[in-house]
Amino acid sequence: MHTQGPLAGVRILDLSRILAGPSCTQLLGDLGADVIKIEKPGAGDDTRAWGPPFVEDESGNATGESAYYLCANRNKRSVALDIATPEGADTVRELLAHCDVLVENFKVGGLKKYGLSYDDLKDQFPRLVYCSITGFGQTGPNSDKPGYDLLAQGYGGIMSLTGPADGEPTKVAVGIADVMTGMYAATAILAALRHSEMSGEGQHIDIALVDAQISWLINEGTNYLLSAKLPVRRGNQHPNIVPYQVFETSDGHVIVAVGNDSQYRRFCDLIEAPELGHDERFATNAARLKNRETLIPMIAEKLRLLARNSLIAGMEANSIPGGPINTLRDVFNSDQVAARDMKISMPHPLAGGGVVDLIGNPIKMSKTPVTYRRPPPVCGADTKAVLDEFLNQPADRKHRPVAS
Repeated sequence: MHTQGPLAGVRILDLSRILAGPSCTQLLGDLGADVIKIEKPGAGDDTRAWGPPFVEDESGNATGESAYYLCANRNKRSVALDIATPEGADTVRELLAHCDVLVENFKVGGLKKYGLSYDDLKDQFPRLVYCSITGFGQTGPNSDKPGYDLLAQGYGGIMSLTGPADGEPTKVAVGIADVMTGMYAATAILAALRHSEMSGEGQHIDIALVDAQISWLINEGTNYLLSAKLPVRRGNQHPNIVPYQVFETSDGHVIVAVGNDSQYRRFCDLIEAPELGHDERFATNAARLKNRETLIPMIAEKLRLLARNSLIAGMEANSIPGGPINTLRDVFNSDQVAARDMKISMPHPLAGGGVVDLIGNPIKMSKTPVTYRRPPPVCGADTKAVLDEFLNQPADRKHRPVAS
């Protein structure tokens, strides 16, 4: 088994902060890449201050490390470096001689004044994969506008679909536009590294939060493109499948996710409403979509009389998709999370208990599994070690063999 991960030997210089870029580089770090995170001296990544909650020391006092920062910065080394100074920018270039990838999320053109734009670096580092993450991309009429997750969710349309029909447009509760942008960026970086290995040629990757958000409109976006009809907010209902939503039971809420007509008939039998399974108004999914407003209240009336756990057990016994709506306590205390290693603990120098709990990586690989080698670093913790390791050393990225 390759214990260092499939990306062992790949080195990334990470000039990003907040969430999209850091989530990208954490993912690559989990897969074995050596990630060097460049941070502003004395301040570091903005998210370090985005709390509470913060890591607590032995006396129960809050430190300067927020849970938000911890969520996207493991498997990295932190170097405190002021790139706004000529000396700092020169140090970045010296480090790049030892790196394969640069990731940044400055405003369009923001690194040009330091001589660190792609155009500034591409001739000196022809193999470099340079990934830029912005709100709207490097081109287009909005390229100069800042990028924030909430703005991307609004501009890209997902908020027009999310929330109750009679309520206000609602964002997804976490920074999903940032996270998905980070995933697209990681995928693009891996593809560009493959090209670089084959050809010896690096390239510039241009990833935008709004583009990424539009891409995952998926079926709702394509529904609109095909029909020219604006979708409406349906709360927890599905635009193309019925019944596929949340229902109230006598003691809580339950998810019913009926995916085909045979499941629907079994569901009707389970809730002692077989007549709904044979009614021609509801016999097919297309018919149920057409008559949704008639069917759903009838199902809801039945389910309000049933106990949640009893209904879930009945659906499982009859191969009807459905399940609970867990709180985060339910999630992280579950046997499933334990079996899948989705909660991990890592040592942390500021934690009173010596460790911090983090969310695990969902990728499971049989030969080259993810590894958790470094906890999220304190700002500048690795400055001396990294600079001693690489500065004034011969570049080790100039003579990598090119595949024929």
